[in-house]
Amino acid sequence: MASLDPRGVLKERPSVGLIAGLVVAGICALVSFSFDILNGDPVQFFIALGLAVAPVPLLLAGVLALDRMEPEPRGNLVFAFAWGAGIAVLLAGILNSLNLVYVAHTLGDAANARNLVATFGAPPVEETLKGLVLLGLLWFRRQELDGPTDGIIYASMVGLGFAMSENVSYYLAALEQNGAQGLAATLVLRAVLSPFAHPLFTSLIGISVAYAAQRRGATGVFVIVVGWIGAMALHGIWNGFASFGGLGGLALAYLLLMILLVVELLVIFRDRKRIVGLIHFYLPPYERNGLVNQADIFMLSSLRRRRQARAWAKAHGGRAGARAMSDYQLAATELGLLHARAARGGVDEPAFRTTQRSLADLMAYARLSFPLPEHHRARAARGVPPPGYAPGAPPPFQQGAPGAAPPGFGPGHPGFPDPGPYGGPPGSPPQGPYGVPPGPGGPYGGPPADPPHRRY
Repeated sequence: MASLDPRGVLKERPSVGLIAGLVVAGICALVSFSFDILNGDPVQFFIALGLAVAPVPLLLAGVLALDRMEPEPRGNLVFAFAWGAGIAVLLAGILNSLNLVYVAHTLGDAANARNLVATFGAPPVEETLKGLVLLGLLWFRRQELDGPTDGIIYASMVGLGFAMSENVSYYLAALEQNGAQGLAATLVLRAVLSPFAHPLFTSLIGISVAYAAQRRGATGVFVIVVGWIGAMALHGIWNGFASFGGLGGLALAYLLLMILLVVELLVIFRDRKRIVGLIHFYLPPYERNGLVNQADIFMLSSLRRRRQARAWAKAHGGRAGARAMSDYQLAATELGLLHARAARGGVDEPAFRTTQRSLADLMAYARLSFPLPEHHRARAARGVPPPGYAPGAPPPFQQGAPGAAPPGFGPGHPGFPDPGPYGGPPGSPPQGPYGVPPGPGGPYGGPPADPPHRRY
């Protein structure tokens, strides 16, 4: 039977574990902040806290803007941020302080000990504590790690949380030791020049964990170890150049971070193309069931066209229409990723069937909610999208165009829809059963060949 609430497949009710984890992270953050208050002036603490928190909404917006093709569950993102801001910061502060006491006692030189601990001691401690939440996602939420973008997003969330709480201590120390001038210099260095330093360090772990989520065995473990070492090395290089290299060393470390940032942005854009390739490969067999048509696949192939479709739905159907379109877009993307996960053996058949049916239910439910105007229905029934829905979409059955049907798709093809081209326009009910797509074999009813852009 179909779910009573088709949107249930996209909803995530907070689990007891999530709530408990947030409580623990909150307590750890309070304990960490209490140390800062006890070690300094309360007024200065709140100044430092305000400066540390102020840029966070902008930084979070920048990270989440990269996660629009297949947004991650909010609960997971919140927990990753809270882990970094609370648990990781508190434990790292304790361990780094113990390391500093030991090294200072051994060398008898507190200033040199601080630089040594920052370069060689802090990176392994901090990257390990931040990386633990990514290992937790790999163990408990492996299905959420569908590609390198997911690993980068989760790593960025834990890194931003960690940097926010850590900046409070740095700003407070700068204000106490060097006054407003020292605070301004530290603020420029940490909040303006390198706000994504911690996310970039940990992103190497995130990418390696996402890679391991696609593959079982020793290869995945090896990649995680390499990513972990890379994150610690990059963190150590940044701290070491800043501590021992002077202005020139800091500039070189900054250049290294910028190169990594550009590389990761390219990785994210390439991953988007991979997801679009999965949509083109796995969704056409659902056309005969009325869940998608050629215009839908064309619309789903870019963020700009998705945004235009939501604007079209909102113009004709208000907030309910926009929500239906958003649900449809996300469910269709998740359906493509589900097939890819099954193709590499990442989900068993019962789980695949259950999730597939839930996503198909949601897509069908959303299509029934599309606000198709009456005067456009005749043309839409012939496979022509209504104005504003998918501008630039190729005519029905135009071979080789973006979002077009596969070669040979037409009368006589096993997946050719009947009746009507592509199962009807937006707003029309699905044709026949849609829980299991037609198609020539493949894992759990999917296409038989490997999809394009499958590896990253």
